[in-house]
Amino acid sequence: MDERRLGFMAIGFIKNNNKNNNKNNNGNENNKGNVGRRGLLAGAVAVAATAVGATAAGSGPASATARATEADAPRAVTPLWREFAAAPFTHPQIPFVGRAGHRGGSRPPRRPGRGFVVDVRRHGAKPDGSADAAPAINRAIAAVGERGGGTVLIPEGTYRIDDIIRIGHSDVVVRGAGSGRTRLYATRNLTELIGTYGSRYGGDKSSWSWAGGLIWLCPQDRWASLTDAIRAKSWPFEGWTGNRRDKWRTLTTVAPARRGDRSITVDDTTGLRRGALVLLRLADDAGHTLLEHMAGGGPGPEAYYWDDKTKLTSYVPYEWPVRITSVHGHRVTLERPLPLDVRTEWDPRLTTLVTPLTGSGVEGLTLEAVETPQSPHLLDKGYNGVAFQCAYDCWADDITVRHVDNGFGLIAASACTLRRTRVAGRGSHHPYYCREGSHDNLIEGFTVERRTVPAPAGTQLHGINVEGLSSHNVWSRGLMEMGTFDSHRGMPFANVRTDITVENNGRHGGDASAGPLFGARFTHWNIRVTNGRAGLMRIDGLAPYSATVGISEVTEFDQIDVPDFTGDLHTRLEAYGTPEAVWPPNLYEAQRALAG
Repeated sequence: MDERRLGFMAIGFIKNNNKNNNKNNNGNENNKGNVGRRGLLAGAVAVAATAVGATAAGSGPASATARATEADAPRAVTPLWREFAAAPFTHPQIPFVGRAGHRGGSRPPRRPGRGFVVDVRRHGAKPDGSADAAPAINRAIAAVGERGGGTVLIPEGTYRIDDIIRIGHSDVVVRGAGSGRTRLYATRNLTELIGTYGSRYGGDKSSWSWAGGLIWLCPQDRWASLTDAIRAKSWPFEGWTGNRRDKWRTLTTVAPARRGDRSITVDDTTGLRRGALVLLRLADDAGHTLLEHMAGGGPGPEAYYWDDKTKLTSYVPYEWPVRITSVHGHRVTLERPLPLDVRTEWDPRLTTLVTPLTGSGVEGLTLEAVETPQSPHLLDKGYNGVAFQCAYDCWADDITVRHVDNGFGLIAASACTLRRTRVAGRGSHHPYYCREGSHDNLIEGFTVERRTVPAPAGTQLHGINVEGLSSHNVWSRGLMEMGTFDSHRGMPFANVRTDITVENNGRHGGDASAGPLFGARFTHWNIRVTNGRAGLMRIDGLAPYSATVGISEVTEFDQIDVPDFTGDLHTRLEAYGTPEAVWPPNLYEAQRALAG
C-alpha cells in the first residue's frame, strides 16, 4: 500500500465521519463540534499509521535527493507519529502544519483575477538586454493590476532591469517562460535605488541585510509608506500594522480558547464576514506569560529573564493573520487552527490590518544580479532576490536567484508558498529568511547551491532563517549544499524542517536582546547531514518541547550553543542516526494528506 492511498483512506475517513457529525449537529459549529473534529483527524491519522506499519518495508524514498541511499530501506512508523495521531492539534512537541502555504497548501491558479494577459514587449521591454526593461515591466504590472488582476508575460530572453520590479496589486502574476529561459539582469542595489536603510535597533547595520527585494511583492500603499520612511531615515516596523504598529482598529474581542481550535467565540460579529482576512492580536502581560506560553510553559520559561530582551518584546503583541471561513451567531470559524491558547489576560482581539496583497505570484524566471563581492556581515547593499511583505496567499514557483546578498525573503508574510526555488552564484548572507512575524508559509523543493567563489573575509553565511516570533512555517524537500538551519533568535516557535539534505557549514546569528533561539514545538524530521555537524540540526538539547526525528548521526563542532531555558526541556529524539528508516519520510506531506 503506497503513501498516496493511505492519504486517500485517511481523507475518506474524515469526510465520511464529518458528514455523520454534521447530521448529528444539524450543521451547527460549537465547542462540541470542535472537539469532534480533533477526534476525527486523530482517528484518521491512526488508521493511516496502522496501515503504514504493516506495509512500510516496501515504501519508496523520502525525496529525489535521498533516492540513492533510501530506495530499498525498510521503514517503521515512529512512536512520535502515533502520538501525533492521538493529538494532532495539541501535541506538545510537534506542531500541526498540514495547512501551511497558499490557500491551505493548494496549487496557485493558472489564470488569476479576471484573466487579463499582457506581454511586457507591448510596453517596450526588449529581450536582448540592450535597455532598461524595468519601466516597461512595471507599467505592464500596473496595467494588469488596475484592471482587477491577470498575468504579465515575460517571454524568453534577457531583460536588463535598473530598478525594482514591484508587484503591488492583488491577483497579479508575473510569469516568465521558465527559470532557464527568462532572465532578469539586475544592475543596481536597493541602497542605490531607495537609500541607506539603518536598523531601528541602532548601530551601523544595514537593514538591506534582511529586508527588501529587487522583485518585491508588497501592497502598493504599504510599499510607499515603507520606502518614504526609509528615505526620511525614520526606520520603520515592517509588518501588518504599519511603520509604528498603530494602523489597526478592534473588530471584536475574543473569548478564551485552546491552541488547535478552529472555531472561536467573539463578542461582536458586525465587522466580520466569510472570506475576510483579520488579525488575531495577543498582547503580553507584565509577567510575560504569553512569551512563556510560546516557549512551552513550565519552570524553565518561568525562570527566564525576559525584561532586558528589548528586541524580542518589540515583536509583541503577537499578530497572526487568518482568513474567516464562516460566521454563525457569535461563533467564527478560521482557515487554520489557533497557533496558541487565547487567554483573557492577553487582551485577545480580532483587528483590522493594512490592505493585504493576496493572490499574486512570480513564476518561471531567473533574477541575476551583477556579480559583485559579498559585503561584510550586516553591511549588505541590497542585491536582494524576491521579497514577500504583508502578503497572504501569494507564491513563487520555478524561480532562481543568482549573485544575490539575500535570496528569498518572507517579511510579515503569511500563507505563502515558495516552490522549486533556487539560490545560486557567488554566495549569500541569507539564502532564505523568514522574519517579522511570518506564519504558515511553505518552502518546498528548494535548493541552496554551493558558492561559486570563496567567501570574502568578514562575511557570514546563514541558510534557512527563521526569527521574530514567526510560527508554523515549513521547509520541505530541500537540498542545501551549504548553510545551516538558522534559528536567528527572536524566539520563533512551532516550525518544521523535513526531508532535507544539508552540508551543515553555516552559522546562526541573532542579537542577545532578541532572546531565545527557539520557542516550543520545533521539529526536525528526516534530516540528512552530509558532514556530521550537529549544530542547529540536533536540537533535543536546545529547543524546548521539540522533536528531532530521523536525523543523521552528528557530533558537536564549530558553533556550539547552550539551551536558553534551565531544567527539563521536554524534548524528544527518535530514529537517531537512521533518517533512511523513518516513517513518514516527510512530516508536512503526511500531515497535508490528512488535512484534506
